[in-house]
Parts: sequence; C-alpha cells; structure tokens
Amino acid sequence: MAKKTKILAIGDIHGDKGLVKKLAKTAEKENVDFIILAGDLTLGESSTEGLIGPFSKINKPVLIIPGNHESTATIDFLSERYDNAKNIHGYGIKSKEGRVGFFGAGTANMGIHAIPDEEIFEMLEKSHGQIKDAKKKVMVTHIHPEGSKSEMFGGFPGSSAVRRALEKFKPDFLVNAHIHEAGGIEEKIAETTVFNVSKKAKIFKV
Repeated sequence: MAKKTKILAIGDIHGDKGLVKKLAKTAEKENVDFIILAGDLTLGESSTEGLIGPFSKINKPVLIIPGNHESTATIDFLSERYDNAKNIHGYGIKSKEGRVGFFGAGTANMGIHAIPDEEIFEMLEKSHGQIKDAKKKVMVTHIHPEGSKSEMFGGFPGSSAVRRALEKFKPDFLVNAHIHEAGGIEEKIAETTVFNVSKKAKIFKV
C-alpha cells in the first residue's frame, strides 16, 4: 500500500505573520508533505513579508493561489522568490511519486481582485489537465462552491464554476476558504470531501 500524503491547509491568513510561524511549527511537528495556502495571504496586498519564509526554513513545499485580496502577480512574485512555493492558479502539480495531483484556481467572483466565474472554470480545467492521470486529486480554490454550507454565512453565494468543476473532474478533496465564519466546515458534495479552511487549519491525508 502506497504511503499517504499528509497535507496542512489554511486560507485567509491576511498577513498574520504570527499565525504563519505557528503553522510552520505545526507542519514541522506533524511532518506534513505539503502546505496549501488557499488565497487571501495578504490584507489588500499590504505586505508579503513573513508569509512564506517560515515554511521555507523547514523545507516544506507550499502550494499557493491568489484570493480576492491579492493579484495573480503577487502570487507569481512569491513563487519566484521562494523555491518551495508553487503557484497552482491554473497549474497542476503532482507529488514526487505522481500518486497525488493538486490543481487550482484562485481569486473570487467578487472583491478587489475578482475574475469572472467562467475564467475560474477555465483555470480549473487547464490545471486539471496537467494532473488528470493522478490516482488521487486535490482541488484548491479560494471561493466556495455553489450549494455548499459556506453559503449560509454572510449571504455570499458560492461559485457555479467551482461547483461545475467539482462535478466534472470529481476530485477526492476540495480545499476552499473565503468565508471566514465558515472556517472549519466539512461536507460531502457529490463524490468530493470539501474543507473550508478559512482561518482554520486542517490536516488531512490523501
């Protein structure tokens, strides 16, 4: 039996460097294989300092996407600055042995750096194409899917594009954030286990 891949996921850090340091300690202690930052790393792009460095020091790969608080250029900058940071907004990445594939699309259909829902779907389709033969799949978005429990908080509708991608590509897991009050919610939509990791870290195995 193949060794399972251990993942620590969180979103909506919003520039909290203290939280990042705590998460890096947890990631090291738990010996996770990947860290996922599901968007809104910054607070209106106020600063990117100290958001990736602590994970780099413990030599853990970090998969990042933009939220509606930062531009795609900011995520590109972080992935170029830190060798351990990989941008999966429109890109797919596999674990070393190729068993687990990660694919994603960031931002949201609302907020400062919003993009249209159709573009979110296109990014998910493109990134899924790069890992489609992986045995296990983890989809990462910032915004929650349409029809999810996260819609009950704050009155924000989910993304129809994320829902469509979830049903079409059938990932084993979906990691999303965006709605702070929904952090910690876990649910099953179709064949996918969905984690809302807004401000609330989740460790799981694939």
